[in-house]
Parts: sequence; C-alpha cells; structure tokens
Amino acid sequence: MRCLPSLVLGALVLPAAAQAADPHSYAEPQKVVVSHIDLDIHVDFPEQRLHGIATLTLDWKDPAATQLVLDTENLAIASIEAVDAQGRVHALDHALASAVPTMGSKLAIEAPRHPRAVRIAYATSPTASGLQWLDPAQTADKKLPFLFSQSESTHARSWVPCQDSPAIRFTWRAHVTAPKAIRVAMSAPNDPAHPLNGSFDFDQTHPVPSYLLAIAAGDLAVKETGPRSAVYAEPSVLARAAHEFADTEKMIATAEGLYGSYCWGRYDLLVLPPSFPYGGMENPNMTFATPTVLVGDKSLVSLVAHELAHSWSGNLVTAATWRDIWLNEGVTTYVQGRITEALYGQRQATEETLLAIRKLQKVIATLPENAQRLAPEPRAVDADDELSDVAYDKGSWFMRTLEQKFGRKDFDAYLESYFNHFGWHSITTEQMLAYLRPNLIDRYPGKMRWDEVEAWVYGAGIPGDAPIPDSPRFDAIDRKRGEFLAGTLAADRLDAKDWNTQEWMYFLDRLPDTPALARMQALDAAWHLTGTPNAEIGMRWYDHAIAAGDAAAWPAAAEHATRIGRMYLTLPIYKALVKTPKGFAYAEAVYAKAKAGYHPLTRMAIEKMFAKARAPAHGTGEA
Repeated sequence: MRCLPSLVLGALVLPAAAQAADPHSYAEPQKVVVSHIDLDIHVDFPEQRLHGIATLTLDWKDPAATQLVLDTENLAIASIEAVDAQGRVHALDHALASAVPTMGSKLAIEAPRHPRAVRIAYATSPTASGLQWLDPAQTADKKLPFLFSQSESTHARSWVPCQDSPAIRFTWRAHVTAPKAIRVAMSAPNDPAHPLNGSFDFDQTHPVPSYLLAIAAGDLAVKETGPRSAVYAEPSVLARAAHEFADTEKMIATAEGLYGSYCWGRYDLLVLPPSFPYGGMENPNMTFATPTVLVGDKSLVSLVAHELAHSWSGNLVTAATWRDIWLNEGVTTYVQGRITEALYGQRQATEETLLAIRKLQKVIATLPENAQRLAPEPRAVDADDELSDVAYDKGSWFMRTLEQKFGRKDFDAYLESYFNHFGWHSITTEQMLAYLRPNLIDRYPGKMRWDEVEAWVYGAGIPGDAPIPDSPRFDAIDRKRGEFLAGTLAADRLDAKDWNTQEWMYFLDRLPDTPALARMQALDAAWHLTGTPNAEIGMRWYDHAIAAGDAAAWPAAAEHATRIGRMYLTLPIYKALVKTPKGFAYAEAVYAKAKAGYHPLTRMAIEKMFAKARAPAHGTGEA
C-alpha cells in the first residue's frame, strides 16, 4: 500500500443516506462538516476537569443551513463565538438540550452566516464518561495523579464538543498545559525527549474520526524500542513494558511487508494503570494498552499486533457507523493473526484463532438472531454494545474464509488494494461489498458465490463450511480434559507444566459451565491457579471455581476484580458471583470497595449487570 496524501483528500463526507444511518450522533454532516479542530486545554487535577477552548473549522455543504449541531455530554459551555476569515469574532446564540441517556446533549449553534470557524470555551465534568482521573494512590508509583481518556465509542463528546460520528474525519492540533513533572501524551506524534515543562503541543495531520481522540497525563517515563517506536509507562512499570514490547519495530516491519507502508510515522505504546477498561485502544500514533498483558513471556503481545493492525483497518479505513464496526475489528483481528504468525509462528496464531472460534461457537446461538449478523438491521442498542464477539471473531473468520477460498497470495493483494482504495475514508459495509465483488469475487470466478458472501455478512450464525484450523496440541488437551473430568486422570497427571497461556486458556474455556467442586479443588491443589498473576488464566479459573461453588476462591477472585479494571477480565467474575444470592451480596461488597478505582465505563457495565440481575426475567429479545 502506498501512503496517499491525506491532506489532499480532506474530510470525507459520505452520501446523505449513509450519514443519516448513524443513530448515535446528533451531527448533521449533510449540512456542515467539521474539517479541523484546534484545542487549547488545561489539565486541572484538583478539580478533575479539562478547561478547554475548541476552535472548529467548518465546511458548509448546504447553502440553506442555519445551524451547526454538535454532540456534547456533561460539558459546561462558557461561550460560543463565530470566527471569520479575518479572525474577527462575535457571539453566537446557542441552545444546549437536556441530556439523553447514551446520547448526551445536543448543542445547536445558530450560524446562518456560515462562519469559517466556531470557537467554544468549555469545561468537562469530573464524571465525564470518557475520562478517568486517578489519585496518586491509585497509580503504580503512587507519586502523581493520572488522567486518561477512552473516547470509543461515543465518549469523545464528554471532553470535546464535536461531531461524534465515525463517518466524519478531521485533522486537529492541541496545546495542553499541565503541572510540571506531568507528561502529556495524545493520539498524534509524540516526542520522547519532550521536557516536562508543563506545556505540550500536538499535531495530527491525518483526518481521523472523533473516537480516535485521546489524551493521557501522569508520571510517565519513556524508553525507545526502535527508530519509530517507544514505550511510555509509569517508571516502575517501564522496564517490564519495554521488555514485553521489544518486538514492536519487528511488528511494524512485518505488517508493512504484508499490506504496505505504515502511514502514521511513529508508533508508540502507552501502558496505562490497571483501571483501563479495555485491552488496548488503537489511538493513532499512541496505542493505549492494559498492563494485564505484561506477563513476562510475550505470550499476550498479540494485543499489540491487534492495535498496530488498526493502523490499516480502522484508523486508515474506518467503519462509517457503529453498525459497520466489523470492518474495523473483524479485518483487524485477521491482520493481527497474520502478524502473530509471521513473528511467533503458526502454532501460536492457530491457537489464538481456535480460542476465538470456540468462544464464538459457544455464545453465538445465545444471541438474538439480528445480533448474530456482521451487518445487523437497525436495532435499539448503545454504540458500545455494537462491539461484540460477532464483530471481532465472526468478522475475522469471514476474512480467513476469503483467504482460504482465493489463496493467500491473491487475498493479500486484494486486501492491500482495499486499504489503498479506501485510505483516509470512512465506509459502510455496503461500500466494502461493492468493492469486494468486482475486485475479488468476480475477478477469480468459481471460487466463492456471492450468496455465500451475503450469508456471512447478513446471515445469522456461522456458515456450515466455515474453515476451522487444526491444532494437535489443542486436540491432546481436549482428550486430557475429558479424562480429567471423567475421573480417569488425576489433576497432577495433566502434564501441563509446559502449557503456554493460550493452552491454559483453552483447557479452562472448555470446562463445563458448572464443573464438579471436587474436580476444581483437585485442579487448584495441583496447579495453584488461585492467585495466579496471569489475568487471562485467572479470569477463567475464578469463573469456573465460583460456578463450582468453591467459596475458598472468592477472596482471590475479589482481589483480581479489584486490581484489574479491564472489563473483559473483570466482568466475568461479577457475572459468576451474581448467579446466587450469597454471591450477589459478596459481589456488591466487592464493588463497593473497588468502585472508586474503576473507569466510568467499567462502573456503568457492572451497575447495568447488577440491575439486570435484580430485575425479573423479561426474555432475551432485542428492542
């Protein structure tokens, strides 16, 4: 892939029909588009607020438009001014609507004279859904406070007034002030040698959607891992992080060898405190990562391969709506597997693929039919809920099916052409399919029918001929697990001392939902799973130990759920506990102690789970 000049392309605007399909934004891009944002931000740790001035450059599309409509959430608006081509300003009338759950507040700005730019002075709320403020005691080194953002899916509006839709791309610059000794990082090129003088400037010259806006500020040290990569982390974490991510430059070069040039310049990694709610976030130039992957043996660094892969699928070519998010996550998970295979071998890549396949096979039939589709019909769900196993794992399975049908060489050439064709654009599923048909399906006739493609994208479930890779080691683990559960193989005879993380995950994933207590106690006695420092293994172990009725594992499970804020690794513990009245009471007590250290998104997810557990069953259908 060649790196096209993104500034020449400018901000892409989809046809009006595609724009109207985003139900999660108030923006009206068919009338006016924000093409650039200048931010002037002060990080106020005592008040836990960002005080900002956002100057939005506008591209008016409709001569009859009279308003600029923006997305906001819990922002205190101090003033709004028009800025003309000569830099003159005048106040603009505006109305901030009442907040709507999951949508925030519509900000309507009267601008019938179509100003070149609008300047908004504002402050965030201490409870902004896209920001977490940590006291020093909640950090690894316990010296300085910490701030980080998580804008995906629709939380950028909680710290920047914007058109918060993935269909709308803009360039941006930022000037950020913070206390001295605090390092600020953002989703733009960062200077590892920048002095800690309280003043930082950033320039994102490529057009990006709002969910890729990111900021972090705290006690951050830096270690370079290559000519265009570095690791940022708290000082006590830095050495471990740099060791774990030492292959970053190799990953970049490997991805380039597969799909063409890395177009973003630098690729840095920021290891956040444990409260970060996700495994990683593909913020351009600066991936935000969970510390739970720092296990010492690089067995979980496929997370980095995933976030790096987003530099092509997601950040370069972006889903236009959250309904289309499989274009980001499914394609990226496929590319992740290719990077992992090239660097760490077929065995690890196959094992990770099979883990995802088996998990999806287990859960997909429990979902409403519409939720089983890669491109579902319109549905009443939050934007965050579109990010499901279906988007990641069914999407990547479809990509592997295309690879198998057409051969790796031709599919690689197609995928590189896809990235090249749609680079710096946001697209719908239908636009992707309109490119797929002539450039792959019709170009190599007889290899895959179009109705087979449609079955993957628009059909429920998994097509019956979906390819499943072979793993002799996983097959052996299946046999040993069966013997262990039948009582014909003692726990200490499992021969698991050489199992890697993925193999332990597979063994635990395929235990019965409610295993026998005696079997779980024997397994723990032999392999000391309670208290494991490996969070992936711990989450699976505690889930099954709780389900088996092993109350002795509860304190360690509570410590795991308190120490880790990553939702994927924490929510299953709460979910297992709330299934019994005694466990529910214990879960509520654990949450009461842990709540202050959780990210707002994690708190919302746990409280939603508790509310559902308290309510009478009403079926599983979607609204």
